Amino acid sequence: MIGAVAVVIAAATAIGLTRGDKPVAATAPAATLTTVRGVVGSEKMPFFADPNVVDALARKGLRVEVTAAGSREIATSVDLANYDFAFPSSEQAAERIQRQRKVNAKYTPFSSPMAIATFGPVADLLTRAEVVRPGPVTTFDMARYLHLVQARTQWSQLPDNAAYPVRKNVLIATSDPRTSNSAAMYLALAGYVANGDAIVQGANAEQAVLPTVSKLFTGQGYTENSTGGPFEQYLSVGMGPTPLVWIYESQFVEAAAHGRVRPDMVLTYPSPTVLSRHTLVALGPTGDEVGRALSTDPQLQRLAAEHGFRTGDAGQFAKVAAQYGVAAPATLIDVVDTPTYDTIEHLLDGVGRTYN
Repeated sequence: MIGAVAVVIAAATAIGLTRGDKPVAATAPAATLTTVRGVVGSEKMPFFADPNVVDALARKGLRVEVTAAGSREIATSVDLANYDFAFPSSEQAAERIQRQRKVNAKYTPFSSPMAIATFGPVADLLTRAEVVRPGPVTTFDMARYLHLVQARTQWSQLPDNAAYPVRKNVLIATSDPRTSNSAAMYLALAGYVANGDAIVQGANAEQAVLPTVSKLFTGQGYTENSTGGPFEQYLSVGMGPTPLVWIYESQFVEAAAHGRVRPDMVLTYPSPTVLSRHTLVALGPTGDEVGRALSTDPQLQRLAAEHGFRTGDAGQFAKVAAQYGVAAPATLIDVVDTPTYDTIEHLLDGVGRTYN
């Protein structure tokens, strides 16, 4: 569901962010800026709300107003006629938008691998179950995890479990795959592993993996529309309801930068993992300006890294991760390609039918 209130981006010199009913005072007339409207994945809202990002865009004459929505929502149900750009979190969603709107201009200013947030006691428990592998970078064995899911293993059935003896199935919490890109990436990766470590291609392969991947979602119960929901619950409530949460790496790094990551919180990387390439589709000339600015402006690229995103300069992200004590790989090696747009849609439709 689209956020009811848009975040309005202006500048320190002409700021349009509102607090309640009171706009922040502007020191220069907003009329000097070109207003550009976009719809973006929720995980990018803090980036666009950053006063430094606001100021950098304003220096290019841009006042950007953004509304949040799930990435698949952006591609399937949002009326894009009122926007100058769409900025979902994947190439697949961007491709669908390009097809529908018959536009070619797109930009990928930054990316983020998918990751799993958990807690120290749960990581220790899953280490004994040979799912989590500690090291300089903690990894999460997806094949071993799928085996537990297929066997309907409950947390209370794991050996030597005094830390989390809960009578519910071992499952990673995700957002709703029908609306959210992060859940679609989870589906793509699980499909790859269930398909014998091969990209799902063709109707036979799709039907073969659907029974396995559907259980990853239907067993969760209620799921939220975007990845911000389950991660916020992880940060604020703890491991009781959310021992494992599927997130963007950038969310964890950004939370660490704001002092919200406690010492018992652990970031793990699925093995293999997938890379979410945040792709901006320009729907008009002003949207194209935003895409070019985010992709080429050194300050905006540095600010993206400060919000946990990986840019063309790997050193920027590595510096940020180290600064905030996040054990993140400097380079990504164990990354698999996602299926084609059509295959993802077929899998998502199949999972959607299991919900009904």
